[in-house]
Amino acid sequence: MWWEDLLWGMWNGVTAWIVFIVHVFGQWTEYPFYNTARLGNWYDFGFLIGMGSPFLGALGARRRR
Repeated sequence: MWWEDLLWGMWNGVTAWIVFIVHVFGQWTEYPFYNTARLGNWYDFGFLIGMGSPFLGALGARRRR
């Protein structure tokens, strides 16, 4: 279903920052940065939202101050 791909994409996007940092140090090689098994438009869209959410939250918090 499309919403499952969207939610998995968002989850993988949010956790991708942690996985990326751990991958830089050579650990967790069995966990992919991007899940190619869920390749699709809704997954990609959710992944982009998830990857950008920490930055969007930081920008919103900076404007309020």
